[in-house]
Amino acid sequence: MAKGSSQKVTKYPKNLNNINIGVVFFAVIAIYIIISVVSYFRKEHIVGYEVKEGALSTNNIYDAIALRDELIVESDTAGYVNYFAAEGGRVAVGNLVYTVDESGQLLEFLKSQGSDEVFLGDEDLGELRSQIVDFKSSFNEHDFYTVYDFKVGLDGTVQKLSNNSILNNISSLNSNSSALQAINYKYAGNTGIVIYSTDGYEDLAPSDLKLEMFDNASYSKNQLINNALVKAGDPVYKLCTSEEWSIVIHEDDPDKVQEMVDSGYIKVRFLKNQNESWGKVSTATNLNGDTFVVLTFTNSMITFCRDRILSVELITEDEKGLKIPNSAVSNKSFYLIPKAYVIKNNDNTAGVLRDKYDEQGNETSEFVNISVYNENDTEYYVNMDALRSGDTLIMPDSNERFAVGKQDTLVGVYNINKGYPDFRQIRILYQNDEYSIVKSNTMYGLSVYDYIVLDVDAVDNSSEATSE
Repeated sequence: MAKGSSQKVTKYPKNLNNINIGVVFFAVIAIYIIISVVSYFRKEHIVGYEVKEGALSTNNIYDAIALRDELIVESDTAGYVNYFAAEGGRVAVGNLVYTVDESGQLLEFLKSQGSDEVFLGDEDLGELRSQIVDFKSSFNEHDFYTVYDFKVGLDGTVQKLSNNSILNNISSLNSNSSALQAINYKYAGNTGIVIYSTDGYEDLAPSDLKLEMFDNASYSKNQLINNALVKAGDPVYKLCTSEEWSIVIHEDDPDKVQEMVDSGYIKVRFLKNQNESWGKVSTATNLNGDTFVVLTFTNSMITFCRDRILSVELITEDEKGLKIPNSAVSNKSFYLIPKAYVIKNNDNTAGVLRDKYDEQGNETSEFVNISVYNENDTEYYVNMDALRSGDTLIMPDSNERFAVGKQDTLVGVYNINKGYPDFRQIRILYQNDEYSIVKSNTMYGLSVYDYIVLDVDAVDNSSEATSE
């Protein structure tokens, strides 16, 4: 049994004829597919973009300083000032603006007479609402200091409205009272819009401004408070005496400044309330050499009479054309070939005769197909793939020669209507950070609904990979 259970196993060499060719074939295909997939995902792909007509609005937002004809009125009497004219309202010559209480006993006297109660009408409440709405529309949480200006201004408005109510009661009180006899009534000496604040900008011309004045955070004004004690010579209010006023902006780009001046008038949108108005353009330069653009208006002064620094947007004419992303724009170099050396065929193809020598050393010529991408009066812009620098071209029906070498650069995009990138020159009309507006239907250029390469870097990388 033991001898029967032990068997000798003999190994034979494998027969190569038993290899399954089908398995090898499919293994090779699998490896090829894997390599192709990996290469596909590692390769930067060309993404197309359909050219469409469009426009770009110029984004011109500035902080502007408002300058007006402002007359500061000073008190000629010491005492407690009480205002009766509405701030932002127009007064005529002889209208009561404020009173000066030399004794300071007016409020106590009115209380003793039982006449300190104040009733606000619809017009008074409307003025308060208007002031609140103006503040809400211009409030910026980064400029919280404006809340305090608003509080002081609102307190002054309430006090003024209260004074108007009290004034109606004074005539019915005992005119022999010493408190009433100490009241000095002050009337407007000029016609204008009343403002109850000063800031030191009142007498400035555009050329007097400095760049740091345009910083809203550093701006401050002196709010004139109702029932405050003043001495002779202190400012008590100011009048804006003319409807003509200006805003001044600073622009660093001299070309942009010149464009504004050339336009003559520019439409301005005031961001505070979205009002729009046309301003006449001029310029001014300060002693530091800073140039300012001045926009002068003949209306809307009363709307912004309380504001010194305004956020405005200059609305220039929109440029219209073909709208393309800036990522598609590229610069490409070309050979410049005299037109006399280029042969144009009936099928719109072109070529040149290049000088060459055969194997026996005999001089001959060959026809080389070229692509024309642009032209000027005497030359064609020719692709650099078909020719080499130093090539000698022969003028047809002549013995004249031309050495290839002169180059120039064109701005353009890659058209992929035919399935491969083909450079097309563009003429940029306007450009911002994201898009360009280019002229449509130009020779050798683009047309609406053409497809172009979205990212020009994909074409450059593809070219580098091919050359390697």
